[in-house]
Amino acid sequence: MSSLMHNAILLLEDGSLYQGVSYGKPGITTGEICFNTGMTGYQEIFTDPSYFGQIMVTTNAHIGNYGVKNTDVESDHIQISGLVCKNFTFDYSRPMATGDIKSYFNEQDVIVISDVDTRSLVRHIRDKGAMNALIACEVDKSQSELKEILSKVPSMNGLELATQVSTSYTYELGRDDAEYKIAVMDYGTKKNILRCLLDRGCKVKVFPARTKLEEVQDWDPDGFFISNGPGDPATMEYAITFVKGVLDLKKPLFGICLGHQLFALSLNIPTYKMHNGHRGINHPVQNLVTGKCEITSQNHGFGVSPEAVNENLDIIEVTHINLNDNTVEGIRHKKLPAFSVQYHPESSPGPHDSRYLFDHFIDLVKKQKS
Repeated sequence: MSSLMHNAILLLEDGSLYQGVSYGKPGITTGEICFNTGMTGYQEIFTDPSYFGQIMVTTNAHIGNYGVKNTDVESDHIQISGLVCKNFTFDYSRPMATGDIKSYFNEQDVIVISDVDTRSLVRHIRDKGAMNALIACEVDKSQSELKEILSKVPSMNGLELATQVSTSYTYELGRDDAEYKIAVMDYGTKKNILRCLLDRGCKVKVFPARTKLEEVQDWDPDGFFISNGPGDPATMEYAITFVKGVLDLKKPLFGICLGHQLFALSLNIPTYKMHNGHRGINHPVQNLVTGKCEITSQNHGFGVSPEAVNENLDIIEVTHINLNDNTVEGIRHKKLPAFSVQYHPESSPGPHDSRYLFDHFIDLVKKQKS
């Protein structure tokens, strides 16, 4: 695998063109372009299954300066379609690192374009909204030919992607004599979510996305976790039906991110495509139950309709709101032990303000069992 520097371009759906350089394999990659404002945690971002099908722009100026570590991952491989950054840093100073970022991307055949004016690019995306993009590195094609390739990339709006990142088999984690059994529906779950459940003494069984409720029920779980994941939740009728079935069982349910949207859809509350979504580790959210503010980790391009939520306050209660734009960040059922949040309380590497939500879920499970 060549590690030489190549000329590269970034082409946006609206015709905007950015020049840069790339290190690694020549080729073309496509996806919806988005940006993340986190100053740390780039490896966790790259391996988050929720980013599947997306080209990531990092707003922090230096990416790679603390290297990579085998355990700092949220899945088994890089999930983003490509990376856009200002400075792709090869040298690192972290003693615990197991490698450099250039080798990490080369080994996994993921294209990077660096030396891009990311401040200008992020302002453009912020103003114009989410759109598809293409990175081309050392490709013998004209701009018009690249535009033709990009025009055929499907919109994220209406795209079902969860089954492409879900586990292909069922597996278990934790002690067999654990007090609580939690069924995790894997629509793109992150490893740290599973760790948070294991840390609370749970036995966890992870199921593929399209598993039927009857099969999960054969394991007789004490609670259900509905995971995060990529794509448009409105296309996932199989998952919406599953969540409706869980609610009929009246067993504890906790949803995160995509799981939050699926919970809302199961209550006939629609979702919508956001202008450019929330992605970062510094989003302020207010807990309306306690009045306290949390600094949260977020990654989503779809949201739950606030108008529809307000029309269903006889069924649900809004528990959390985003203090930047007042979007709905958390809801709970008024009669059933079911709740969800739009953000990521497992947040690796941080912040950890919202880890209490896992404790709340276990409390619901404990109460239900007793």
